[in-house]
Amino acid sequence: MVAGLDYWRTLPIKQQPTWADADAVAAASAELSTQPPLVFAGEVDILRNRLAEAAGGHAFLLQGGDCAETFSGATAEQIRNRVKTVLQMAVVLTYGASMPVIKMGRMAGQFAKPRSSDFETRGGVTLPAYRGDIVNGYDFTPESREADPARLVKGYHTAASTLNLIRAFTQGGFADLRQVHSWNQGFAANPANQRYEKVAKEIDRAIKFMIACGADFEAMRRTEFYTSHEGLLMDYERPMTRIDSRTGTPYNTSAHFIWIGERTRDLDGAHVDFLSRVRNPIGVKLGPSTSTDDMLRLVDKLDPNREPGRLTFITRMGAGKVRSALPPLLEAIKASEAKPLWVTDPMHGNGVTTPTGYKTRRFDDVVDEVRGFFEAHRGVGTHPGGVHVELTGDDVTECLGGSEHIDEAALATRYESLCDPRLNHMQSLELAFLVAEELAAR
Repeated sequence: MVAGLDYWRTLPIKQQPTWADADAVAAASAELSTQPPLVFAGEVDILRNRLAEAAGGHAFLLQGGDCAETFSGATAEQIRNRVKTVLQMAVVLTYGASMPVIKMGRMAGQFAKPRSSDFETRGGVTLPAYRGDIVNGYDFTPESREADPARLVKGYHTAASTLNLIRAFTQGGFADLRQVHSWNQGFAANPANQRYEKVAKEIDRAIKFMIACGADFEAMRRTEFYTSHEGLLMDYERPMTRIDSRTGTPYNTSAHFIWIGERTRDLDGAHVDFLSRVRNPIGVKLGPSTSTDDMLRLVDKLDPNREPGRLTFITRMGAGKVRSALPPLLEAIKASEAKPLWVTDPMHGNGVTTPTGYKTRRFDDVVDEVRGFFEAHRGVGTHPGGVHVELTGDDVTECLGGSEHIDEAALATRYESLCDPRLNHMQSLELAFLVAEELAAR
């Protein structure tokens, strides 16, 4: 009889790679189980309390980062630019909405990707699909596309070095609120940055006033920053799960927050069962076909004790469906005792492919879904508690529109994502101003 943390092994499981060498996978997982935790149970507990505040309408979650992190992209400059972008967005939200903002990166572990097909065919050649750097390579060759267990261990070490930099940036003075202007340095001059500079000047004035009044700014030298990724690859997530010495309960120490994707949220599947047993706050992606019955059963499975901060629903409806698909779910939760945090993912329901073959999203659709999310919550009387975006701190050209007016011809100039298109730095700031306006209007 398989019990507890390994019961998932007896259940149907989706989106796992086909490993050629079972012994090599077992050895990689065994090595991971001996490595130090990436995050600590006490940090996870603090995050759960913060998310409970957001679920109650007293804070807001900003979750942003790469679609799929790559090993080669874990450079100091790219990590710093992503952190800077999230810090800038958080400042805009905090100042515009007068509300605490929980900062969370899709970082230090977002290496695995679900795929709609196990295989990819190009020019008559069929190879395994790219499942993220923690599984196989992007290059379209048999050697690159073979699932390699050594990548599991490399994923851990890349996450560790990413986290090391995140902690240095957010705890060592870089995130000091008196540095709001410096976060703009290195980014191209554009309308979004000019608007940000105005906010930064107002924050400067407010801080100088408070210092003159004798306020202690030691607390503003650092900021809390949490990590998250989709809990997809069980050969990584299971060995990273440890029993907390304080409480005797299991925590997944690969990230503070783990979410279950739209493709793996089967009520009787391995992913839901496994994550129901860990103490981390858990997210679940909900698409437009989600039934109220499935949603309520997910609540019963993942949050049986109705614990504030435990469960987050990340809705990815699409701009054309959010206003009709979301309200029935909100009404059903309102009529229950559950208190999940509601977060909008305005990216994944709005994908389009251009005639030239680029996967992209229209910035106007992203904005419209965010507006629809707030409208739905206003109509039902529930709390819109956060936004979940795929973004980069780099000036890429992957999403159409925004005040730069990126068009289809411009996509080819700097399209760098290996999976889904991300908002660039300027589009991310534009979105933050829009969300701040919606929050202030509340």
